[in-house]
Amino acid sequence: MKVSTVLFDLDGTITDSAPGIINSIRYSLEKHGIAIPEEQELRKFVGPPLKEQFQKVFGLTDAEAGQMMNSYREYYGTKGIFENRVYKGVPEMLSRLQSAGMRIMMATSKAEKYARIIAEHFSFAKYFEYIGGACMDGTRIDKHEVIEYVLKTCKVTDRGRVIMVGDRSHDMIGAKRAGIHSLGVLYGYGTREELEQNGAEVFAATPGEAVELLLTIK
Repeated sequence: MKVSTVLFDLDGTITDSAPGIINSIRYSLEKHGIAIPEEQELRKFVGPPLKEQFQKVFGLTDAEAGQMMNSYREYYGTKGIFENRVYKGVPEMLSRLQSAGMRIMMATSKAEKYARIIAEHFSFAKYFEYIGGACMDGTRIDKHEVIEYVLKTCKVTDRGRVIMVGDRSHDMIGAKRAGIHSLGVLYGYGTREELEQNGAEVFAATPGEAVELLLTIK
C-alpha cells in the first residue's frame, strides 16, 4: 500500500463534536415533545448521517425526520457548532502530512457548510486541499457519495493510493465501496470491533500513531 492522498472524516476523527451535536439533538427532541433518552443513546447520533439516525432511533417518517433536522439546525447553527474541540495531536498530524507532500481532503457526512465553518473557526482549514460534505437539503449524506464527490472534485484517479481515515463503520464501508484503503482511529466514537467488522485495514489509537502509519505506508 502506497498512499499519497488522505481523506479525513470530521466528527470523532478531527474534532470531538459530541457536546454540540448532543445538545442540538436534545433541543430538537424537546421542541417536538419527544422524550429525551440517556446520553449513551444520544451518542449514537455522532458520526452517522443525522436524518437517518432520527428515523432509526425514534421511528420517524422521512418528513418527520426532516422537521427534526430543521429544529436541530436552529441550535447547532448558532451554538452547537462551536461546542466542539480539536483532538490533541491532530494539528501536528495534519502539519506533518502536509509537509510530507500528502494531498489532504475532508469527506464528512456533516453539512459541508458547517464543516467549512468549523475548519476555519478552529484553524485547521489551511491543511485541507478540499473540504467536502453533505448538502443542506439532505442529499449526498451517504459516506460513499461524499467520498466519490471529493475524489471527482479533486480529480483523484489513482484510488490505490487513497486512504480514508475515520472512526465509525460508515467510514470503512464508504471506503470499501469506493475502492480505497481505510484506517480506523480508536480515539473517536466507534469501537475497534465496529471498525474491524466493517473493513478497516489498519488502526491507530492516537493521531500520533495515525500519522506514523500514514507516513510509513507512503
